[in-house]
Amino acid sequence: MRLPPFPAKYRASGLLLHVTSLPSKSGIGDLGPAAVAWIDRLHEAGQSWWQVLPLGPTGYGDSPYQSLSSFAGNPLLISPDWLIEDELVKPGDRAGGPFSPTAVDFDAVKRFKYALFEAAWKSFGKGARSDLRPGFERFGQEQAHWLDDYALFSALKARYGGASYLEWPEELVRRTPAALDRARRELASQIALVRFGQFLLFRHGARLKSHARAKSVRLIGDLPFFVSPDSSDVWAHPELFLLDEQHRPRVVAGVPPDYFSAQGQRWGNPVYDWNALAADGYRWCLDRLRALLAHVDAIRLDHFRGFAAAWHVPASAPTAESGQWVAGPGADLFNAVRKGLSGVPFIAEDLGLITPDVGALRDSFELPGTRVLQFAFDGHSDNPYLPDNYVANTVVYTGTHDNPTTRGWYEGLPGAARRNLWGYLKRAPGTSEEATPALLGLAWSSAAALAIAPLQDVLNLGNEARMNQPGSAEGNWRWRCTDAMLDAPAFQSLRGLTRASARADAPMEAAS
Repeated sequence: MRLPPFPAKYRASGLLLHVTSLPSKSGIGDLGPAAVAWIDRLHEAGQSWWQVLPLGPTGYGDSPYQSLSSFAGNPLLISPDWLIEDELVKPGDRAGGPFSPTAVDFDAVKRFKYALFEAAWKSFGKGARSDLRPGFERFGQEQAHWLDDYALFSALKARYGGASYLEWPEELVRRTPAALDRARRELASQIALVRFGQFLLFRHGARLKSHARAKSVRLIGDLPFFVSPDSSDVWAHPELFLLDEQHRPRVVAGVPPDYFSAQGQRWGNPVYDWNALAADGYRWCLDRLRALLAHVDAIRLDHFRGFAAAWHVPASAPTAESGQWVAGPGADLFNAVRKGLSGVPFIAEDLGLITPDVGALRDSFELPGTRVLQFAFDGHSDNPYLPDNYVANTVVYTGTHDNPTTRGWYEGLPGAARRNLWGYLKRAPGTSEEATPALLGLAWSSAAALAIAPLQDVLNLGNEARMNQPGSAEGNWRWRCTDAMLDAPAFQSLRGLTRASARADAPMEAAS
């Protein structure tokens, strides 16, 4: 990748849509035909990038940002259609539901999909698609550095009813060799099923990435900064995190008190022992990045400021108020990445409380920063989210997965901010229906090298289509689009806007 920085005069655009939001008959979007059709739709609309949310297996609250593994893929993204095409299941095996076309029912989808995987695994075990067996065995060998632990972790988690690994028997928490060997023997069939699911998922991902390249569409993945406290990462590598003798976090992640929260935010994720990671040349970090780059072309680094310094909160503290800033790995890690990956194909999510050291780290590696138009209209001319203040090496968004849709945002906007918006655009005040096209036009016409909008904004949807409400544990990550939405005339308008903004069909070689 040549990114970063974006090449001089590079102008492109794309859309943000998580894979789970794609249409399908199986209750959830996947990496199969609907994703292929979506890439075709992006290409037809002149878009050069597709951004997704984290692709790992989800844990608490079905959040893609609380994954059970930093390396594994979410098996719910395996395509039933491609399992049928591969003759691993029969068309009748995919009967399930009925499912809602507009919202994911995760519990129902899991029951259906896991039964389908078991059927595919039984067929494979009986000799179906024997030509895939060498690839399956090779995959297991090449990915053993994470796959062995993840498969065992998943099988144990199922045995103990989904309980956190800290609630398992102590010998398993401490990973005593005898206990692990016994578990591998007792759970051999469940472990093999997990490994097979990952093989299928990586195979589907490779097929989709190849199609995207053929259509000149690049893929942006998303890497959470922290890992989930209940993950195979922490269980398998406790030495890489600041844990106590019982393998519980000594400190947890969060952010300090600010305008939005007088007590700050206590996220609860374990934090890294950067000295231990550095002593091994950041091998675990590099492996984590390679795992995601197998599926995508560039990576959005969530909570980029954590690489400069992160807010550490004592694990016993009920709020984040008593935390403190602790320096991160800084340039040392990115130098290792640049050497180990022959580049740094990243977009820095530099939102929130950004201190000079964060900007200096971003700029020293020429990483594109992030700007969100919904944050721009407070009336201050020096607001960094105003397009007047952009540098070219920037990615601008109308909003993100954590924001309301732009239409919903405008409907909740105070009168002064509404006046600031229309005044900046030098237009008479408009309606909520007109606000989203206005922000799309502003993003696409800006100096930013890359402009991205959630699909919900292209379709001018309200907050009924919001993907995530930060601070709310229920009802998130469920929104789905329908086939009719993807045939909407809005895509013709998007192509026209993209051409008028000189962002259409950006050449592949400019970003590779």
